[in-house]
Amino acid sequence: MTRAPGRLLRLATLVAGFAIVAAACSTAAPTTLPSTGAATNPPGSPVSGGPEVYPEAGEVTCRSGDTPGSFDGEEYNGKVKSIEAPDPYTVIFNLCSTDTAFLEKMAFSVFSIYDSAWLEANVPGGTHLTTMNGTGAFILDQWQAGAEIDYSAYDGYWGDKAAAAKAVLRWGSESAQRLNELRSGNIEGMTLVGANDFEAVAGDDTLQLTSPPAGTNLNTFYLGMNHDVAPWDNAQVREALLYAIDKQRLVDNFYPPGSEVADYFTPCALEFACQGDPFPDFDPQRARDLLAEAGYPDGLETQLQFRPAVRGYLPQPPQIAEELQSQLANVGITVTLDQQDDAQYIVNSNTGALHGLFMLGWGADYPEITNFMDYHFGAGCTAAFGACYPEVADPLTTGGSTTDAAARTAAYAEANTALIQAAPMVPLAHGAFANAYVAGLEVAQASPLSNELLFRMNVPSGGDTLRFMQNSEPGSLFCADETDGEALRACEQSMEGLYGFEINGSTPHPALAESCDPNEDGTVWTCKLREGVKYHDGADFTAHDVIVSMALQWDAGHPLHKGKSSQFEYWAGLWGDYLHRTQQPAAPE
Repeated sequence: MTRAPGRLLRLATLVAGFAIVAAACSTAAPTTLPSTGAATNPPGSPVSGGPEVYPEAGEVTCRSGDTPGSFDGEEYNGKVKSIEAPDPYTVIFNLCSTDTAFLEKMAFSVFSIYDSAWLEANVPGGTHLTTMNGTGAFILDQWQAGAEIDYSAYDGYWGDKAAAAKAVLRWGSESAQRLNELRSGNIEGMTLVGANDFEAVAGDDTLQLTSPPAGTNLNTFYLGMNHDVAPWDNAQVREALLYAIDKQRLVDNFYPPGSEVADYFTPCALEFACQGDPFPDFDPQRARDLLAEAGYPDGLETQLQFRPAVRGYLPQPPQIAEELQSQLANVGITVTLDQQDDAQYIVNSNTGALHGLFMLGWGADYPEITNFMDYHFGAGCTAAFGACYPEVADPLTTGGSTTDAAARTAAYAEANTALIQAAPMVPLAHGAFANAYVAGLEVAQASPLSNELLFRMNVPSGGDTLRFMQNSEPGSLFCADETDGEALRACEQSMEGLYGFEINGSTPHPALAESCDPNEDGTVWTCKLREGVKYHDGADFTAHDVIVSMALQWDAGHPLHKGKSSQFEYWAGLWGDYLHRTQQPAAPE
């Protein structure tokens, strides 16, 4: 069994969060820009006329033990009870129980804050999918579909101004292509250096290789199965897959130095991640025996579904697919490779439409076990593996609702054991990765959370435009309804949340909020908002925007609950449930 060389202690557990009081930052005088929507909140809106609360009517009751909660006549099992705005610059989150990762969630870009009037003007026609009106250091100038996304510095930004006057975000699916663009001087930075190019980049005086801190491979590559679909509805078939893959061979032959075999779903660098027994070791004969016991003595046929997008957890998708095809054949599973469109593949995964074996992975959005386990296997689990597993979800709820270390250790040990027994997937690898930049570029970034901020990088040649190339084009720019890192990176250049993450790190710090502080038991968080902040179109930032930005994800019946897929996967995955869950739109085909 291989573990991370060190353990990344969680940097903002709730215990530490109770002691955090963020210092207020001074605000710069903003410049009003031409309006791209409604420039101010509508007259008579709640933040102007008095206190506001969501839900506006009715009471949310919380789950208690085995007794579900409810709202408006429907079952409700979420973590959020209500969101209040007693004045224009205060927001109060009332929770059903302690949330050990509240600040990290507030720093995650999916929960960025939108101008409520802009949403009302743009959601009905769908223009919110291709445009942005944020508060960040860069303004979105245009998205040239199929080519690039262009940004320019926001003169009215409340914080430190962008280091470059302009930025261009491009994409190329091959690491060799991105490296050629870098060496040719067409870009200043790129993501995900090829597994075989680390040494060459490190030895090139004109370039710099930038890696996350050692021991923080905060990602997992896995082979998934939807247990609502045959033959994966047979527990012995799923169990057979646990023994079928030689993980060490994968890491040795297809991953860069520093990568690790995955013995648990969550990387062991995260606190509480690797409690309980690890997943079984490679044993091809045991896999064959289990298939025979399941009624497949001659093996079975299926598809191996994947997308071509390179990620930190998957450096060579087609080659790894072919290797898995070969290894599976060795235990009697014949697979046909099915490479799918990148953006559509994510939709298919999120909606449970991948019915073969599927290759997918996860990179940390914030440095906490809840980000890995709750999203995939918690009470609001993703549909990728089929219906949720209560035997896994219940201890996850316990682990995420207490600050007691012993209780959390026991809960996650129970969850990990139940996950092995359920066998919805096989964790395979935690990939090391690095980005590359031209020599002389300052604040070069290889974030462990993959949230590189272009507005903090300079242009070493003295030019005014920072050009950066990632792996693929975003699916949309409405990141409240996105789950893919390439879209999130595009949004993070213009959008901000109440909190953000430090450069090249994973510590949450105040952004649109000056502070968010809990009560004694961590069930009430009071956030004091930064005053004087304006959106790029000149609208004022207020507490009403926070409530609308959260409510449109939380409430499936909200008129603004519309995105690219309108599934808002992260809300249920990280906060447990939707209000009006029966009104959740059907997933796109």
